[in-house]
Amino acid sequence: MLVDHHCHLDFDQFANDRDDLVARAEAAGVEILVSISTRIAHFDELLETIAPYPNVYCSIGTHPHHADKELGVPVERIVELSEHPRVIAIGEAGLDYHYDNSPREAQAEGFRRHIAAARETGLPLVIHTREADEDTASILEEEMSAGPFSAVLHCFTAGRDLAERGLALGLYVSFSGVITFKNSDELRAIARDVPMERLLVETDAPFLAPVPHRGKRNEPAFVRHTAECLAEVKGVSLDQLAEATTENFFRLYTKVPRPGRRADAAA
Repeated sequence: MLVDHHCHLDFDQFANDRDDLVARAEAAGVEILVSISTRIAHFDELLETIAPYPNVYCSIGTHPHHADKELGVPVERIVELSEHPRVIAIGEAGLDYHYDNSPREAQAEGFRRHIAAARETGLPLVIHTREADEDTASILEEEMSAGPFSAVLHCFTAGRDLAERGLALGLYVSFSGVITFKNSDELRAIARDVPMERLLVETDAPFLAPVPHRGKRNEPAFVRHTAECLAEVKGVSLDQLAEATTENFFRLYTKVPRPGRRADAAA
């Protein structure tokens, strides 16, 4: 069993074949998907998108690209929306200095609001960070000292320092198809040193398709290729990697019932 804990099923790239996409994921052994929120303003559409699929969950939050557009959303509103049974995480939120689509001050404010919501709800925070290692680490350390919360550094492509500081705070580290790219030797070296009990795998679909699909539209079924690469990096079998990352998923995303419990509930 594998889990794709970060994809975007509500994006337009999947509008024409979403049913087939979910079926292909299941056929590949990817039994749980999490479609990540990027705009609180579009939350109803996200819920409508995942409603037909009982194995698909979602988050609630504002991507840093849109932080300045949703600063009017208070922490209390994020917490309220997180009570929906399909919502299992807060975010994605964080800092993106590569594109700077939103002012950095707005990104930081939004980041801290989402941390507050994660702390209050007990749901994990999905962190987006790009070319903002020092500021991301500093905010996380400052906020963790104010009160604990759980979180994952999603689609990790940052440097070793952020990985180590995140791990020291108890965070999980998630790798996407980027780890399969030919020029990702440094990233694979970082992944090699992340403890097995802190690892996750994801697609970030429709983006960042792994080898051998690089350059094409990504989809949740392809998380298997990322898992195979990560297993090779860690020197374990695919089955061992899948077992570890799936266990890590349930440990972090505590709102998701384990498969046996879902079956019991259905009975």
